[in-house]
Amino acid sequence: MKLIKFLLFFLLPTLVIGQNYTPVKDTVAFNKKVVAMGNITASLESDFTQVKSLKMMKDKVVSKGKLYFKKNDMLRWEYTSPFSYIIVLNKNKISIKNNGKVKRYDIEKNKVFKEINDILLSCVQGTILRSGKFAVSSFENASGYKIELIPKKEAMKNTLSKITLYLDVKVSSVVKMEMSEPSGDFTTISFSSKKINGHIGDDIFQLK
Repeated sequence: MKLIKFLLFFLLPTLVIGQNYTPVKDTVAFNKKVVAMGNITASLESDFTQVKSLKMMKDKVVSKGKLYFKKNDMLRWEYTSPFSYIIVLNKNKISIKNNGKVKRYDIEKNKVFKEINDILLSCVQGTILRSGKFAVSSFENASGYKIELIPKKEAMKNTLSKITLYLDVKVSSVVKMEMSEPSGDFTTISFSSKKINGHIGDDIFQLK
C-alpha cells in the first residue's frame, strides 16, 4: 500500500480546470479526431513540469522531467528535478529507479498497477474514450478541448474522483492532464517541447 501511494504521488496528474468551455457541438466528429490522434501517434517525447498540491500542506511540490512514449505499451516518466526518479512501464512490467536502485514489478499480478498503467497509456494515446470505465463529457473553446472522465467503478472512485484531459485545437496531442483525488489533492502537469513520431530507441524503456 505504501508503494501504491508513492506511485500515485508521482503519476496521477491533475490541474485546475480551465474556464469558458462549452459542450462540444459535434461529439461524433470530435471523438473521431481523438481516435485518429491515438492511431497516428507512434511515439512521443516531451518535457514536463508537474505541480503537486496537497490539501494538508501550504507549499506545492514542483518537479520537472521528461516523458517518453512508444507503441506498444511503453511509457517512461523521468523526473530530473528536484531529484532523479524514473518510472518505466514496459508492456506488463513496471520498473522504478530511485537512489540508484531498480525495483521491478509484474503489472498483471497487481490490479492497482495494471489500472494505473492502462490509464496512463490510454491518456497518452488518446484511446481512453473507448475504455468504457468512465462517463465522458467533452467541451471546447477557441484554444482547444477539454475531456472530463468520471470513473464508473466504485473501486476506482476511491482513488480518483475525476480525470481531465486538455487537448490542443488541432487535436494532435494532450497538452495538460488532470486527475483529482477524493482527498482534495491534485497535481498539474504541463507538457512542452513535444516531439511526435520521432525516433525513440527501445533501450529508453529498460532500466539497469
